[in-house]
This record gives sequence, C-alpha cells and structure tokens, in this order.
Amino acid sequence: MTKTKNRRGSLARVESRWALGFASPALVGLALFTIVPVGLSIVMSVFDWPVFGDRTFNGFANYAKLFDPSKSPDFWPALRNSAVYTILYVPLSIALSLALALGLGPRIRGRGALRVLFFIPVVTPMVANVLVWKMMLQPQGLFNGVSQSFFGITLPNFLADPAWAMIMVVAMSVWQGLGYNMLIFSAALEQLPDSVLEAAAIDGAQGFRRVWSVILPMISPSVFFAAIMTMITSLQVFAQPQLLTGGGPGNATKPLVMYIWEQGFTFGDLGLAAAGAWILFAIIIVITGLQFTAQKKWVHYEH
Repeated sequence: MTKTKNRRGSLARVESRWALGFASPALVGLALFTIVPVGLSIVMSVFDWPVFGDRTFNGFANYAKLFDPSKSPDFWPALRNSAVYTILYVPLSIALSLALALGLGPRIRGRGALRVLFFIPVVTPMVANVLVWKMMLQPQGLFNGVSQSFFGITLPNFLADPAWAMIMVVAMSVWQGLGYNMLIFSAALEQLPDSVLEAAAIDGAQGFRRVWSVILPMISPSVFFAAIMTMITSLQVFAQPQLLTGGGPGNATKPLVMYIWEQGFTFGDLGLAAAGAWILFAIIIVITGLQFTAQKKWVHYEH
C-alpha cells in the first residue's frame, strides 16, 4: 500500500512538472505583458513620470490634477463624451442585435448566410470600416449624394458638426458590432425549449407580449453577458473616434481613452496618463459591480 501511494505521488509530481512546462510560455507572457505593465502603471500613476527626464514621487498629485478643471480642462469633457457614447451605444447595440436575432428565426430561409453577412463587419479591420464610413459621410459622399439626387436635400457635414459627430461615431460602432451580440442572442434563442414556447402560444402570448414575458426572461443570462461586455468595450472606445473624427470637431468626440493616450504619447506625461487609466478602471469596476447587483432582480438562471 505504501509503495502504491509513493508511486502515485511520484506520478503526480511528474505530471505537475509537465503541466508547468507546457504552461510556462503562457505564464511568462502573462507576467511580461500583463502583470508587470499593470504593476508599473500603478507606480507611474503616483510619480511625475516624463518620457525623458527625472522621475519624482508626487503621491496623488496626478489624480488631483485630473479632477481639477483649471489644470486638466479636457479631462471632464472627455469623461462626459465616454459617458454619452456608452449611454447611446449600449442600449442601441443590445436592442438592435436582439431584434435581428429574433428576426432571423428558424422560418427565415438562408438565415445562416444572413448571419455571416451581419457578422462580417465584426471581423473586418477597424481601419477599413472607418474609412468606408468616412467616405460615405463626407459632403461629397454616398449619403449626401443619394439625398440630393432623390430628395433634393443637402445633408449637413456630419463629421464637422458637433451636434452630429458623436451620433455618427455611435452609428458606425453599432453597425460594426451588431453581429457579435446577434450571434450570442441567436445561440440563446436556439436553446429555448419548444414546449415552453408552444405553451405560451396556447395561452395567447403572441408578438411583443411573447417576447417580453416569455423569451426575454429565458435568455436574460445572455442579455446580461452581452450588456456587461458591451458596456466595458464602450467605455474603452478609442479607434472609432480617433479614425473617424480625430476626436473633433473641437473635443466633441474625444473619449477618455483618447485623452489618456494624448497625455502619455503626445504630451509625454506618462504619470498623468497612468492615473487616468486607473480612474477609468475604477469606473468600469464600479459600473460592473452595480450591474452584477442589479442582475439579481431581472436575470433568471435555471436551477
């Protein structure tokens, strides 16, 4: 018995070494490219850390500077732009993706091909998507040309008008990300038991009532997951406004991530940029925590 236990223990140690050996490349990559940069960013956020020159400890001065409008006049507008973008983008993306998933039901012929078409923008490079939209939104672009030809109406310069620029950034982002959440909802809808849907139909639940009272509660875990992920990505938006409007006109579409990027790589204040990144991290953690707290009231899990 003792020999058997020793043999098993020796085999377990050998297997552990092999497992560690196979996992070591991933662990080294995790340490070098995630753990070390995260730790360094914490240190940088409490230092006056220029790209070139001496680095001096300044405590929470970087955080205080960000929250002081007289010292960082663009921080609060950037934070507001990120909030506006998130408030517009998340509900639109979730609602349209869900409507699309419901519309591409089993009775739709060629729904597999349609799903692929709607998912193409998700895997298309961001730069290509933005350039197409930029060409269409220009005064000489497709939208204005169609409007003038068929309706005799000249559209505003969407990307140069502060009232329209953010809306266009949101529209482009919704179009690009529509297919991702659509596939999540489609997969959830296909798992619904036919018996429950048939019972709801017998009870007279049709149309919107059927969706609201039967389907949505049953796929609420998928809706919750999509809402969490969409919110996190929207607060970290960067490429769309950077490429489509450059953060303009003025600062009308400059989000918080673009502000952080400018502080670090345009103005060379890495300490201030790191502090801004940790403020954004704290905002995401708080909102995510609130969503997890609220989900107890509307997300229904099978037990």
